[in-house]
Amino acid sequence: MSNTSNTSEIASKISVIVCTYNRVRFIHECLEHLKDQTLENDDYEIIVINNNSNDNTAEVVEKFISETPQLDIKQVEELNQGLSFARNRGLQEAKYDIICYIDDDGYAKANYLEEIQKIFIKNKVIAGVGGKVIPQYEDAEPDWYNPYLRMMVTSIDFGDKSFKCKGKKYPAGCSMIYRKQYLIKAKGFNNKLKWRADDKYIFHEVSKLTDEIYYMPQLEVKHCIDRARTTDENFDKLSGLLGSEERIRILGEKKWAYPFKIIEFVFKYFASILIALFYTVKGESIKGKYTIRFRWLALLKFIKS
Repeated sequence: MSNTSNTSEIASKISVIVCTYNRVRFIHECLEHLKDQTLENDDYEIIVINNNSNDNTAEVVEKFISETPQLDIKQVEELNQGLSFARNRGLQEAKYDIICYIDDDGYAKANYLEEIQKIFIKNKVIAGVGGKVIPQYEDAEPDWYNPYLRMMVTSIDFGDKSFKCKGKKYPAGCSMIYRKQYLIKAKGFNNKLKWRADDKYIFHEVSKLTDEIYYMPQLEVKHCIDRARTTDENFDKLSGLLGSEERIRILGEKKWAYPFKIIEFVFKYFASILIALFYTVKGESIKGKYTIRFRWLALLKFIKS
């Protein structure tokens, strides 16, 4: 009887995994929001995966740990560089069955973990969930921002109704929750991927096992977007990464689909020109200019990587 009870308790508890690399400006606030949750402290653990940070992240996290003895929290160093390595290490370290990934610059709403627990207790078949990710800009929202470029700031708001994820609507890494058993069956994250394609990859891999993955609007995380993230240099870098990582993902999963993916990228590029015309007519030509820029750089990297 005690073993059954213990298994049931573990199944309803949450392992929160925060992967971090040189983000000391944000990590403390991220942990503060996780500390101030409405969920009972005994119902979750926090695992900080320090991925070779060379700033003073380690010291800041250790100080936080020493000042919050009420929390079940630890810091683990992952020497293999890359977000996927860090996420896989977090999965390896987690002791509970609900795995919640949140970015080191993500600030969870106070009831975030409590709502996650309610969802998984109520719906035993659910394998994964994602929720709203609301950008919180250090400066103002960039002039170029539009819904076609939401991945540049990880802006996720698919409305106020729950639905089953499919297509381009899937849990984003800033707020991505799966049952451990499905992540293990999917063999974890792809260590060749470094950015957005990793979220997409794990969604597709888990989807091969079950379609019980949902968008739940009550789960909300604010995503801090510093001024460096909205620069042209970073914009171009992320645009290229989307293309190069999609190439890696496609060639790793289903090589036969590569030519079809090229057609898709070319189609989206020409579609971006039409979108640019629309924004120009509205007097917002900068939005159109950057949409074309994004699609062109992604296409080039997809072909040439």
